[in-house]
Amino acid sequence: MTTVRGARERARIEVTAAIKDEARRMLAAEGAARLSLRAVARELGMVSSALYRYFPSRDDLLTALIVDAYDSVGAAVEEAEARAAAAGDPPRVRWIAACRAFRGWALEHPHEYALVYGSPVPGYSAPMDTVGPAARVGNVFIGVLRTAFEGRELELPPLPAALRPEAARMTADFAEGLPPEVTAALVAAWAQLAGLVSFELFGQFNRVVEDRDAFFVHAAGQLAHGVGLPAV
Repeated sequence: MTTVRGARERARIEVTAAIKDEARRMLAAEGAARLSLRAVARELGMVSSALYRYFPSRDDLLTALIVDAYDSVGAAVEEAEARAAAAGDPPRVRWIAACRAFRGWALEHPHEYALVYGSPVPGYSAPMDTVGPAARVGNVFIGVLRTAFEGRELELPPLPAALRPEAARMTADFAEGLPPEVTAALVAAWAQLAGLVSFELFGQFNRVVEDRDAFFVHAAGQLAHGVGLPAV
């Protein structure tokens, strides 16, 4: 019985992977809004009722793709920052390494990037299952800044008095251990990082920025300065 059960589990894993691979191909060709279970089943030579046993709805399939994408980019950024930390690099260098890994992943996975960081999919509401994976990249940056703060390598950015209550709330919600000044600057930097990558990925830098690698490293350094990681 164990052998039979193991074979069934392996088959389920293989079919699930095939469904998600085909769905990603459709995302690249037609966009998330046009993804449908019937189309995926047709391309795989399955009847729709069989596919529903793996993903009961389009939203379930989308959620699986979104979680995979967040986990993939999260792992890439975590690994890059960990390598920099293991090499003894200071927090600023670790920050830039994480930024570069985020950009590198996006350039290698443009359609998955668009799925999780682009326009919302009409009619889809992300469930709580996506929250943990979505936080992985941000947690890397929080960890770098927490290390810098604890090591007294962080310069507190300015924070208007009117924004302090909101910055304190954000700190309590997701960045415990950081000064509110740093949390506010981090949220702004995260938005700017995604903006830089989106501009490059979606063609907004065409005929504007030629040496994009050098430009991005410079911009990542500016973001580091903005969150309190000055150049040494």
